[in-house]
Amino acid sequence: MIVLDQVSKSLGKHLVLNTLTMAVRPREFVSLTGPSGSGKTTILNLLIGAEKANRGQLVIDGVRLDKVPRNALQLYRRRIGVVFQDHQLFWQRTVRENISFPLEVQGAGRKVITGRVDELLQKLELSDLQTVFCADLSASERARVAIARAIAHKPMIIIADEPTAFLDPNQTASMVQLFRLLHADGATIIFITNNDQLAAALGVRVITMQHGQVISDTNPVDLAAAKAQPETPPKETTPQKVSVSATS
Repeated sequence: MIVLDQVSKSLGKHLVLNTLTMAVRPREFVSLTGPSGSGKTTILNLLIGAEKANRGQLVIDGVRLDKVPRNALQLYRRRIGVVFQDHQLFWQRTVRENISFPLEVQGAGRKVITGRVDELLQKLELSDLQTVFCADLSASERARVAIARAIAHKPMIIIADEPTAFLDPNQTASMVQLFRLLHADGATIIFITNNDQLAAALGVRVITMQHGQVISDTNPVDLAAAKAQPETPPKETTPQKVSVSATS
């Protein structure tokens, strides 16, 4: 689904990504973690076409992103849903208006928009808040609206940039469960977080970055499968005959 091959990206004189190579399979749930400044947000910007790599290739669903014409970039972005850390909601619009927005941009019909928004309002427990301005919502409510807006157009890929940054432990647990449900529905998910403990607790593949490079890539599912494999007994060896010559 997503392949970054020897990707390098500089901002001014600062090398943000250093010959980075990584891949995400279709319908995979991946946690991308590492300290601030390790390059996680730069990867997000590359994936949505907001920035371009200086070197290397970025391939999504078989298409090289650097070869996508500028006028077709908006069509490409419809395949991706992004949950930003600061939510980037329209604060003086209602919850319903925010969730409707991406569908309106795509030119969906009013009946389609109403049905999809009603579905998401119910799924994310926002029905009672649909006429409330987003500026008046709590942190957890804003996070849920941001997710609803990101998935309104049914994207293939969902990228969440620190979606639990402003949530308490109970709200974080609820948010994680929501992403599990989205993954179960077939979405490919990249969950970006600075929280190593949260990344490990997700129970999914964890890619850890530092200084613009991948320093570890672990998958608990693969590790569990490896442990479940029966140990191969040692091969039996046939003793070799040793000839002894007598000497006088």
